[in-house]
Amino acid sequence: MSASKRRILFIDRDGTLILEPPDQQIDSLEKLELVPGVIPALLELKRAGYEMVIVSNQDGLGTDSFPTPDYEIPQKKMLDIFSSQGIEFCDVLVDPHFEHENAPTRKPGIGLVLEYLKSGELDLTDSWVIGDRATDLMLAENMGIGGLRLGDGFEDWASITHQLVNRPRQATIERKTNETDIRVFVDLDAGGSCESDTGIGFFDHMLDQLASHGGFRLEISCSGDLDIDEHHTVEDCALALGQALNTALGDRRGIGRYGFLLPMDESLAQVAIDLSGRPSFVFEADFPRDFVGELSTEMVQHFFASLSQSLAASINLQVRGENTHHMIEALFKGAGRALKPALTRQGSALPSTKGVL
Repeated sequence: MSASKRRILFIDRDGTLILEPPDQQIDSLEKLELVPGVIPALLELKRAGYEMVIVSNQDGLGTDSFPTPDYEIPQKKMLDIFSSQGIEFCDVLVDPHFEHENAPTRKPGIGLVLEYLKSGELDLTDSWVIGDRATDLMLAENMGIGGLRLGDGFEDWASITHQLVNRPRQATIERKTNETDIRVFVDLDAGGSCESDTGIGFFDHMLDQLASHGGFRLEISCSGDLDIDEHHTVEDCALALGQALNTALGDRRGIGRYGFLLPMDESLAQVAIDLSGRPSFVFEADFPRDFVGELSTEMVQHFFASLSQSLAASINLQVRGENTHHMIEALFKGAGRALKPALTRQGSALPSTKGVL
């Protein structure tokens, strides 16, 4: 997901923002009543970085059966109530056609939201339609985004907010080239554990250290061209792992962002990580020998450089020591320990004065 994309909630009005009276038409201030819990929910979603657009069918609006003032007066009152609580909608989209007219702007048609889809600015992975009817879910499907139906799987606004703000940060990446076939799964909130099968025993051991000390669940398997050497396996595993972490992080809202140092017997590794959204890499090490097991020591630098690239993170590593095994293990453990506070979700604020990562 690109951090510059807009995360937008396309919200139905009647039955979702305001309670729908028995005659199914909000045409007076006396009938206007907010759905319970909607204000605290929208405030939390706003803090989480979502924008909000109202998308509503209003049958016959502007006709004798539904004069425009009968809509506009309670509509303004509703918007004023939300505004007084700090909730603003960036757009209000209304279709006045009757169902039998089959207008392309009537939900589940996408006519009303077409400009958002054509803009290229919409984050299709984390924008949602929220409503109380099957047509709202159909609109979401037609838009190619997620849909949440109030009263069907989500009993109230609190459950919808929980789903959007606190949903698991997981990702699965499958990467296949002429040189490697890799599958990676990560869960940033499942605790530190690892199942790895890369064909390189010491590398598997290091990946286990990275995930265990990093506090995230990692499953990684790789079938690579080890008959040539370990280069493609290590490089491509790093790229796939970084991509999985990057995907699971989403827009990185609420994370600790920074992580910092680990001794390993006689070795000392200093690791600093910034999940800044910008790749940058510094590596200082002088390993006494060329291999540990089947892993060449030159590939340690290459692993972290590739991870920095696909994770879009600044990674600065320094290690000194006498035992190559200890030095490399200190780097992987240290990187895990630095990642743990950086990955930890601490709220919903974006950890940047720029307003974007």
